[in-house]
Amino acid sequence: MTPLRAPQLLTDPWLLQPTSTSITVAWFTEFRGIKHRVIYGEGLEQRATTTQLTRAREDAQSRLDSTLQMTEAPQLRLVWRHAATVTGLVPGQKHFYYVESIHEDGGVIQSRSFTLAPAPAMGTALKILLTSDHQLKPMVAANLQKVMETIGPVNAVFYAGDLVNVPDRASEWFDDARGNAWFRCLQGRAGGAYRGGELLQNAPIFTAVGNHEVMGRYSEHHSLHAQFKDPVPVSAAAQQNSLRDQSFNTITYDEIFGSVDAPKYYAVTFGDVRLIVLYVANVFRSPALTSSTKGKYQEREQDLQHPDQWGHGQHIFESIAPNSPQYQWLQTELKSEAFQKAKYKVAMWHHPVHSLGGNVVPAYTDPVPVIDRDAAGQVRRVRYEYPQDADYLMHDILPLLEEAGVQLALYGHCHLWNRFVSQTGTHYLETSNVGNSYGAAVRDHSRIVPATYQENYAATGNPNGLEPVVPTIAPLKGLTGQPLPYIASNSITVFTILDTGTGTVSSYRFDTQKPDAPALKFDEFSL
Repeated sequence: MTPLRAPQLLTDPWLLQPTSTSITVAWFTEFRGIKHRVIYGEGLEQRATTTQLTRAREDAQSRLDSTLQMTEAPQLRLVWRHAATVTGLVPGQKHFYYVESIHEDGGVIQSRSFTLAPAPAMGTALKILLTSDHQLKPMVAANLQKVMETIGPVNAVFYAGDLVNVPDRASEWFDDARGNAWFRCLQGRAGGAYRGGELLQNAPIFTAVGNHEVMGRYSEHHSLHAQFKDPVPVSAAAQQNSLRDQSFNTITYDEIFGSVDAPKYYAVTFGDVRLIVLYVANVFRSPALTSSTKGKYQEREQDLQHPDQWGHGQHIFESIAPNSPQYQWLQTELKSEAFQKAKYKVAMWHHPVHSLGGNVVPAYTDPVPVIDRDAAGQVRRVRYEYPQDADYLMHDILPLLEEAGVQLALYGHCHLWNRFVSQTGTHYLETSNVGNSYGAAVRDHSRIVPATYQENYAATGNPNGLEPVVPTIAPLKGLTGQPLPYIASNSITVFTILDTGTGTVSSYRFDTQKPDAPALKFDEFSL
């Protein structure tokens, strides 16, 4: 689809992939252009490489402004990514920079000026935003605006997955008409009462892949949302054309972040922090047990005789089982010199492990199908079990991390704030209540779990044993005045800051129903 508006930058420039001597600057346009460059320092410049997003599309469910055309079937949106790596930098030295794109008609479009720097040296005091699960939710812009008003500029963003809702829908990244597109919120350009925060232009971001970065089976006819909901394991994919088109893919996410064909798990040193990012995500399936639900615990009745339509339960995208490539990589990383000498050891992934949220159940393991047939061999029921003694996170990954001395594990997925501390002193933090919450499974607000299955799925509480920590400064109070060990609110938004200068992790809450009140620090702990 061709834009009808005048040529402009689709985003401000943003920073990623810093090293001790370089950093990458990227931005997007809706025209290919004839020249794109980064101008920085004292008249220095770096030419950008341009690539087109191959799966960025729009459909009838896209929320676009009036200048963009909409169609029923998904239609390719013309979006180009421009990226240049600025080299020869010195840690601790910032440079002003801006980007420039020249249109085919000769018009020159420039960004405003921002600052860049390479990865900081060890010993540098940093403030790092910990966040996740933005997904165009209604309070995200307020959340990020309060980060800037309360903390000021941050030095980096650690993002634990679920950036948008449907990753192939371009407008969710760039210009959704409701004003909460991902880049706009993180670049202080959101619409509505809050503008978000000018973060990505001046600080690099490090992301983990969540389930909302993954598209399912590709189609030129089905809606983008239907495609997003339709991944199947590689082992069940039709062996024709591209295997990833028949199973699942992260093509748009990879192209936006410049990580095409790169592993989704990695480790980086940023100042005193060694950050380990794991690919821990599975497809979200509904826990509902109605006959019409293609869910985490069952197949829907209408699909029983059509295995090509099965959802295969809440299957995992990238294995972390012992002896998997990711597990072996993690073992090597935990023994590396870079990890061993880091002052702060942080692990980040998407799926929760200790949590009061609904999405922590069932166990993080491969679904075990149980197929019931009648005397004629016809399928009568397909259900899925998730053996708790095979939970890869609890039984394989966490022991590795705790034994190696990881101080902080960050994850998301449940859209709430809660934290836990293990006997070894590892802190487990979910700070994903940035725009809305699906509630905490406590007391009479229980998870939907099957009652007649082999496993005893926990309807309330943390299924993995640890008790949640009550916030140390200003916890919210329950109906009877008791302090709550979580925040699961649809009017209160939460953000968390890791301060490497003091070694503290501080969480703040802002009540959007009290817009004139400041953000309040409600919890703090030391690493």
